Amino acid sequence: MRSNIEIAQASDRLREESLSTKEIALDLPPPAVDAPARVDQTGVELKRGAFLNTIAMLASNFRGIFTFLVARLLGPAALGIFSVAWSTTDIISKIGVLGLDSTITTFIARSEAVGNRARSRALFRVAVVLGVVQSIITATIVIVALRFFNNRLHVQPQMVSALALVVCAMPGLALYRISTAISRGMKVMQHDIYSRGMTEPIATTLAFLLALAVGFKESSPEVAAIVGTAASGVIALALASTLFRHVPPQKEVVSTLGEARALLGFAAPISIYQLINAFIARLDLIMLGYFVGRAPGVTLATVGVYSAVVATADGLRKVNQAFNPIFAPVVAGMTATGDHDVAAATYARLAQWMLWILLPLVAVMSLAGGTILLIYGPAFRQGGVWLGIVAFASAFNAFVALGETVIMVQRPRLNLLHSSITCTVAAAGLLLLIPRFGVMGAAFGILLPYVVQAILRYATLRWVFRWKDSWSDIRSPLIAAGIALVPAIVCRAFLGGIVGQVTSATAFLTVFGVHWLRHHTHRKDECP
Repeated sequence: MRSNIEIAQASDRLREESLSTKEIALDLPPPAVDAPARVDQTGVELKRGAFLNTIAMLASNFRGIFTFLVARLLGPAALGIFSVAWSTTDIISKIGVLGLDSTITTFIARSEAVGNRARSRALFRVAVVLGVVQSIITATIVIVALRFFNNRLHVQPQMVSALALVVCAMPGLALYRISTAISRGMKVMQHDIYSRGMTEPIATTLAFLLALAVGFKESSPEVAAIVGTAASGVIALALASTLFRHVPPQKEVVSTLGEARALLGFAAPISIYQLINAFIARLDLIMLGYFVGRAPGVTLATVGVYSAVVATADGLRKVNQAFNPIFAPVVAGMTATGDHDVAAATYARLAQWMLWILLPLVAVMSLAGGTILLIYGPAFRQGGVWLGIVAFASAFNAFVALGETVIMVQRPRLNLLHSSITCTVAAAGLLLLIPRFGVMGAAFGILLPYVVQAILRYATLRWVFRWKDSWSDIRSPLIAAGIALVPAIVCRAFLGGIVGQVTSATAFLTVFGVHWLRHHTHRKDECP
């Protein structure tokens, strides 16, 4: 009997040692030698997500129809007033959302990584309620403040009236952003196609035409923005809620208050640097609105032209939206399990993909900017040179935003430091350049801070996170762009007008496309 007990005890000890060995193996990061295979596997997931995000991004560009109609039916001055009011609202909305959109993606990705779907559903409910309530409170405070301090703002009365109306879109914005972020945290990217890609532009355009027919006139764009964002938010919420229909009952009670505290604690630094980033992105347009009649050549009409330039160049920022929504949950899961080598390799691959897309778009906007802006009307053609500068700034911002995502999921306070420095540079540069050079000063004033921001993020990834960088990661698209630029400049030098712009852009795309095809074919040949 005693020997049987001893045998059983020895068997238990062996089982415990075996389990302990397995636990240790799970705790250790995967070996580096397997990194290329895991990068390829992750690359498939990223491509699938990026494809869906690209469809959503392209569909969201249909909102350009709304901008086109405002410019054509109401003129550049009305477009300028709405653009300044909407840019200001976009900044203020960051206060209402309080960084919950980025935070909930990270939290749900981590919860899903360990298979805790019940906690994901609890986080979903908490984040939606917090975001909508905070946005309603923030919008109310802004409207009351505008009523009491209207005479002390020293800006155009039309802009104050437009802002007081368009801030009512904030709850819809919060609902859309948080609900879509929840879907992205579950690695479901197609929901954005229906909410932002289809619902928002259709609802906004129809609401604008209806408001114009009813008699809202100059206020029609603001009314349309409220209706469009509300419709987009409701659809995004309905789609996100379908992901939690069949969640089994919770075995453990989830503390709603505890989850709210955890979300807000993590979101606090994120919300501040997101607010600063939004402020930087919109600062050039807002300050132009402030300097109407106070800087050389700055009028409501030129502000409208510049707003069309910004709207066109913002398409380059949206390139990041094709990759960042899927990259955020992927890199959050990798860093949570200690798989930093694969995360770094994935980042390098995405950086190269983005350059292949961004470089030809920047070239086209720089070479044929005046022709592109003719779609808004003949008065907008003067913004061709401004478009080239703002396009380069937007592309630069989109490219370095990948680094922001990497830092956010690990040490978000560093992003706050970077954004604070960048904001100081942006404000100082615009205050110095706009009074002297007008709209051209605004274009260069927004390029400078993005260069500073890129340097800060590169230094953080290189020396704080110890991520290795290689010229080979970005060499191919940069060399292809340099070669393609030669015939484009020659065409632009010898041909003038619309013909010269279109020919130079076509020459660049042709040469660049040939190099991309050769690179793509070479990569496929290298794959086993």
